Amino acid sequence: MKNDITFKELKNSGYTDKTISQEIQSNLISKIKAKEPVFEGLWGYEDSVVPQLKKAILAGHHINLLGLRGQAKTRIARSMVNLLDEYMPIVKGSEINDSPFQPISKFARDLIAELGDETPISWVHRSERFFEKLATPDVNVADLIGDIDPIKAATLKLPYSDERVLHYGMIPRANRSIFVLNELPDLQARIQVSLFNILQEGDIQIRGFQLRMPLDIQFVFTANPEDYTNRGSIVTPLKDRIGSQIFTHYPKTIALAKQITEQEAAISEEDKSKIQIPNLSKDLLEEVAFAARDSEYVDAKSGVSARLTISAMENLIAAAKLRLIETDSSKTTVRLLDFMSIIPSITGKIELVYEGEQEGADYVAKILIDKAVMTQFESIFPRISKLDKEGIKTPYSDLIKWFNKNHLELNYTDTDEEFYAKLNSINPLVTVIEENASELSAEDQNFCKELVLWALTISKKLDRSENSNAYTFDSVGIGQFFRD
Repeated sequence: MKNDITFKELKNSGYTDKTISQEIQSNLISKIKAKEPVFEGLWGYEDSVVPQLKKAILAGHHINLLGLRGQAKTRIARSMVNLLDEYMPIVKGSEINDSPFQPISKFARDLIAELGDETPISWVHRSERFFEKLATPDVNVADLIGDIDPIKAATLKLPYSDERVLHYGMIPRANRSIFVLNELPDLQARIQVSLFNILQEGDIQIRGFQLRMPLDIQFVFTANPEDYTNRGSIVTPLKDRIGSQIFTHYPKTIALAKQITEQEAAISEEDKSKIQIPNLSKDLLEEVAFAARDSEYVDAKSGVSARLTISAMENLIAAAKLRLIETDSSKTTVRLLDFMSIIPSITGKIELVYEGEQEGADYVAKILIDKAVMTQFESIFPRISKLDKEGIKTPYSDLIKWFNKNHLELNYTDTDEEFYAKLNSINPLVTVIEENASELSAEDQNFCKELVLWALTISKKLDRSENSNAYTFDSVGIGQFFRD
């Protein structure tokens, strides 16, 4: 933390007073020239959102980030703090971060008029120059702009007509800072109107006080598309005052989605050392989200948040961790069976259309997992024909025939040795893997063995039944009961 100095010492230091827009632009230019990343942790936005952000900043615009939920809008806004100078000088004691070079509050003006070059200057770290407010219907003008403080008036023995009795709201206190207003459409229209002059003319009005306060604020708004939210919209004159509107989007590839999940999922180093996560299982997890975004049962206007796969990954690890505890094993591997544990992460993260509501959230979640399984399966293995012609052998004929005389029960609580011993005992299954997935890692090949069985049940070539602890795979129409 920097020590307090006087106004004279500040001027002698060569400090140059800048607006927040000039400050952010200067630091952005320095980062670009130094080939440093400007917005870290924003995967998939390098060629779309980030260039637009850079241009908006260089243009000195207030920014509206428009996109569906879980598209890193708030992360983008928070990352802009890194474009501020590490420390900023203010008139010591100022409530609204007055610059000693251009004071705007009566307190700062009077203090500088009295002390001149001896005015005490304190420093504000950039971490304290970020203000964030979630726009909820109960937010009022007093919260954002300010109000008369009767207690201050009584304590200072001042009339209500004196500027010193004002209590400043969040926006004046964010002077020379970044102010983020999340979910802007949720803000009542009459409250949005109160932002007009702040954005354009820089003056504020509190209970009849007409104050010329040229507030210096970098505004960043976030919003869902207006055709989705039924709670309100951004009033047109306010949109007109926001310089740049930037659309965010979901990751466009599985690889990018995996990077986001890996970055955000809360997995301890201890769990990572004990739980093997096959690469194909990571791909499958992301395929579930992609399937949800394309599903006829899910409301596309509400979006499918990136938080779905983050929560799902945490649930997947939790399922494997529970197995470690129950079996007293030292290590385990994530299995396809464990994907039933991500259902709670799916049902809480999707908005269903009428048809989806009729089917039920759990059923839709299982459909999404099955669809993801088939997408991944068909990217590795030959497609399963719907109708098998008599006498013509398919890549899966021997495997299906094996189940005419056998069945397979896979338990959640099997140790890795027990679990994969069961799968490896099915010679036709091992052959399918060797013929189609031999280039994959050993962990991915093991995962593929489950993938093949699962795909055959989805395609109605095998039966699959489940209980609380296990999945049983059987020949179609021949149950274990009859075989016994």
